Amino acid sequence: MITFGVIGFGYWGPNLVRNFTIPGRSQVAVIADRDAAKLARAAERFPGTATTLDVEDIWSNPAIDAVAIATPVRSHFELAEAALKAGKHVLVEKPMTETVEQGEHLVDLAAAQKKILMVDHTFIYTPAVQRIRQLVRSGEIGQVYYYDSLRVNLGLFQHDVNVVWDLAVHDLAILDYVLDARPLAVSAVGVSHVPGACENVAYVSLFMPGDAVAHINVNWLAPVKVRQTLIAGSKKMIVFDDLEPSEKLKVYDRGVTLNDDPESLYRTLVSYRTGDMWAPNLPVTEALHTEALHFLACIEGRETPITGGDMGLRIVRVLELATQSMKQRGTPIPFPGA
Repeated sequence: MITFGVIGFGYWGPNLVRNFTIPGRSQVAVIADRDAAKLARAAERFPGTATTLDVEDIWSNPAIDAVAIATPVRSHFELAEAALKAGKHVLVEKPMTETVEQGEHLVDLAAAQKKILMVDHTFIYTPAVQRIRQLVRSGEIGQVYYYDSLRVNLGLFQHDVNVVWDLAVHDLAILDYVLDARPLAVSAVGVSHVPGACENVAYVSLFMPGDAVAHINVNWLAPVKVRQTLIAGSKKMIVFDDLEPSEKLKVYDRGVTLNDDPESLYRTLVSYRTGDMWAPNLPVTEALHTEALHFLACIEGRETPITGGDMGLRIVRVLELATQSMKQRGTPIPFPGA
């Protein structure tokens, strides 16, 4: 039985407590938060779980094996570092840290402590993204041409991070997992329409190996909520609509075929292919539950998590590059080592 402490009982914390309460596998012993009102709600909802205003009660409790952190990003590093130093395994909300330097420290510390460090990139554990990875990795859609994502809504304006760190982080994780390729360079432009606030509209472009390109449109100032992604390949194309209740994923046998004109060395003929569309049957499983089971398996078997510290660090690096590019009005910033 693996015993957890959950830090943060705001929007995501209750979901973590619920999913890490698995009979025979794991239990949540303590919920910590600085807000007494939130702890009162926690005590009412989970009456068998202790609550505390002081995270030291978690660090000093030898019965707690792992910690799940669901707090604002500005506190991730301090809490994750303290948890690792206290000998706890760590699941931390995304983004993992505010800076690459902080992320590198946590990855090194987890290795030194021989503890599991995992980042809560929940989208990776959705049946839709799992199937997208399968379609791409199997070669069924052919060579990937582009990844185009629209992730917009009205609010919620964040005070500590811009819209790229809040929304684009999902697509960056999906790209990292599905393509298994690092960007060559990152370009981004963004603007704030609220004086003194972070950017609330941004466009991020990633130049990928093999002439592939990714474009991510994120926005807190849209009249409607849209969560749609297009992935085009040389053989097939994918539409992923996360707000679609039943057919979240659609695969189209459509595209173009390039045929060299034997009569001219300078002319290429383009023919269009229009085939069937099919919607894969996806299991109805909660992504966070799948993720929780994976975290437990990693702790029990000392396995490397799918969304481990190394992946979390790569995402933070891209976020930093995007922020740097925004300050330079979209200047492409090379990815280190590319």
